[in-house]
Amino acid sequence: MRIAYLINQYPKVSHTFIRREILALERQGFEVTRISLRGWDIELVDKEDELERQRTRYVLRDGSLPLVVSLLRFGLTRPVRFIEALALAWRMGRHAERPPPVHLVYLAEACRIAGWLKSAKIQHLHAHFGTNSAEVAMLVNALGGPNWSFTVHGPEEFDKPQLIGLPEKIRRATFVVAISSFGRSQLFRWVDHEYWGKINVVRSGLEPQYYADAPNHSSSRNLVCVGRLCEQKGQLLLVEAVRRLLARGTDLHLTLAGDGELRPSIESFIKKHKLETNIRITGWINGDQVRRELLGARALVLPSFAEGLPVVIMEAMALRRPVISTFIAGIPELVDNEQGWLVPAGDSDALVEAIQSCFDTPHELLNKMGDSAYETARKAHNIDAEAAKLAKLFGPRESN
Repeated sequence: MRIAYLINQYPKVSHTFIRREILALERQGFEVTRISLRGWDIELVDKEDELERQRTRYVLRDGSLPLVVSLLRFGLTRPVRFIEALALAWRMGRHAERPPPVHLVYLAEACRIAGWLKSAKIQHLHAHFGTNSAEVAMLVNALGGPNWSFTVHGPEEFDKPQLIGLPEKIRRATFVVAISSFGRSQLFRWVDHEYWGKINVVRSGLEPQYYADAPNHSSSRNLVCVGRLCEQKGQLLLVEAVRRLLARGTDLHLTLAGDGELRPSIESFIKKHKLETNIRITGWINGDQVRRELLGARALVLPSFAEGLPVVIMEAMALRRPVISTFIAGIPELVDNEQGWLVPAGDSDALVEAIQSCFDTPHELLNKMGDSAYETARKAHNIDAEAAKLAKLFGPRESN
């Protein structure tokens, strides 16, 4: 079966879960065309992402002229479909976060993509994220393109569902994927019960080899936090917790693996409180480096304020590392007190005590927690098993 994936920006250092999903589907016999709006010129740190970039078609790479040509061609050759799609784009833009002219650009993007899909005889279009990529996929379908679907990750979609037209997208899609039961519940909120049956849970996953040869607990005094440095992830709360723990005499080090808009504020806090010898920021690192950081850490700590279900938690658990995180979104579906510590989001005192407990826990118990984490991640987040669920939703491959 020929399918296409549509992503706003691909490949991307924080989108390895999409790459894993695509490759797993290809192992199961699907032909997958990668289409991205942007991403041809960003810096990449993984060789696998460099290969993916070579396999990806970019909608905006050639500038605006191809978009205008595609728009005019559709308007002249398929006027009924074009007017229906134009009306839909206008409705989506009336009360949206972005003004109506932006949604007309989405229509132009859809016109170009629709031509590509027709030439490639694509049978299904799947978008990742419920934001602009899902709208473009919806417009492709309105223009006469193939059936379509999309995966919702959160938290952005949950923060502004009506501003991105999420209910309309759910109603029009062939099916919708949430990456956790929590995510599915948030989608249930925005459509009538009659549409609930098309919302499915397909979890992000890891390749089987990721679980191979994961050693037992590390006696390191280092914690690692992996992710974009942004307000959603709670790193400022974390560095404050580290400052408090150091002040009480706890010996620890923290590695912040990632980069983002909050980095200047975090660096300012570190400098102000003279924490340079105890807190390190790596910037963006590749998958092998993330694995090494996790293996060298006592535990992963991720004090997020808003999430979907972080893939790095699965990665840490697959490497037998306990997790310190928060009671939000899909995280409690994966982590319980046998695999780590969950605290209320935003509770600095609870975070401090959870970290202290991690360092006070005997090695034997940490090993048991790591083993439990490994088994949970292996059973719930095998990418080939999850891709098989997605494959059933795409439909029978005999139609190829």
